[in-house]
Amino acid sequence: MVKNDRWIRRMALEHKMIEPFSEKLITKGVISYGLSSYGYDLRIADEFKIFTPVNLDLFKTGQPVIVDPKNFNQNSFVDYRGEVCVIPPGSFALGRSVEYFRIPRNVIAICLGKSTYARCGIIVNLTPAEPEWEGQLVIEISNTSPLPAKIYANEGIAQMIFLEADELCEISYADRQGKYQKQMGIVTSKVQ
Repeated sequence: MVKNDRWIRRMALEHKMIEPFSEKLITKGVISYGLSSYGYDLRIADEFKIFTPVNLDLFKTGQPVIVDPKNFNQNSFVDYRGEVCVIPPGSFALGRSVEYFRIPRNVIAICLGKSTYARCGIIVNLTPAEPEWEGQLVIEISNTSPLPAKIYANEGIAQMIFLEADELCEISYADRQGKYQKQMGIVTSKVQ
């Protein structure tokens, strides 16, 4: 069952499910964030990893470079901190949520991009926040437009929808000691 604003408020205030927590939707002059009717609009922090091939072997050896999630080259990113991040056309950046989440054992959270960005060709991708996962969410932001795209730090980037199960899961993310448990900052892909 999808959880409403009363449930989200109670879980955030009593159980620290979302920290920091905005009890109302903030909309004036910003891309909205905070509590909505059936979800929570999270914010993106002011630190980014912008994907770029500048530092890769392609420019040194002339050999093609392949993005490999099992062996990701950290030189693929340029670290950037600021109130506005500009993503080149056809590229992407990683960011992280301002909020720290603690997902209850009987809940899974699904995150969807905001329409304000989607209408500009900016696609936000997040994986589900599984039962008993906690940490800052790493957010992948793709610029599908043919022009550079601005992302505004400390403003809304995506909405979390919380789904409560009828029964507890047998094995939670914490039980299996998931590799992204309690992540802080921008954690890139890794394989155990």
